[in-house]
Amino acid sequence: MSRIQTCLQQLQAQNKKALIPYIVAGDPDKNATLATLHAMVKAGANILELGVPFSDPMAEGPVIQKGHERALAAGMSLHGILQLVRDFRSVDATTPIVLMGYANPIEHMGYAQFANEAEAAGVDGVLTVDIPPEEATELNTELKRAGIDTIFLLAPTTTDERAKHICELATGYLYYVSLKGVTGAGNLDTAEVQSKLAQFRSYTSLPICVGFGIKDAESARLIAQNADGVVVGSVLVDRMGSMQSQSADAVANAVAGILADIRQAI
Repeated sequence: MSRIQTCLQQLQAQNKKALIPYIVAGDPDKNATLATLHAMVKAGANILELGVPFSDPMAEGPVIQKGHERALAAGMSLHGILQLVRDFRSVDATTPIVLMGYANPIEHMGYAQFANEAEAAGVDGVLTVDIPPEEATELNTELKRAGIDTIFLLAPTTTDERAKHICELATGYLYYVSLKGVTGAGNLDTAEVQSKLAQFRSYTSLPICVGFGIKDAESARLIAQNADGVVVGSVLVDRMGSMQSQSADAVANAVAGILADIRQAI
């Protein structure tokens, strides 16, 4: 059983919801990222989503796009991210880490090499935004061989047939995009989220975590009433961007403060 599966099963047994923060690796620099990862765990994060910076992050709103730009400007690469995970693992051997990004950097490295290096670094899951399930077979095969969970997105516009196919392929958990649009968008419809989660749960026994549009403790609390976990990203990346001239510890403490409020709410 993977670290992700173990974590989520333990939370379900305790009737607790998963708190999954997202930040961009290397934003605003490597030291701040590493300090923030550890601070988020202390603040109650259960699974960490680490964004792989890319020059054309199509699913991201302006806030996270700027995070990608800052990370790339600071020299972060896929190799650098895997080293960052190794550094994290030298202190924390248990908190699951999911890499969330786009196909290009992984394809450039090669699926087999990426799976090998990700496993060696201590990566637990991979979510590739722009590889549809119909084209994910080769990557899925390599990740499965390496014991790495494959996380897939579900959306309000996902058809029944497609949702069933995605649920068959996914491991670890499913990530439901709670609204139409990019990260950081507003207009969160909790009633629609509840209805969609009920529909998708008829296709899978995997936990379903919800992201996009969760900005504070109240929105997290409302979503957590029906979801198995909440993913929080833009508000954290925005705070990190506003503090890029400050110390790594200051950035980490600010992000941890936001998360602590959300952890208490859910």
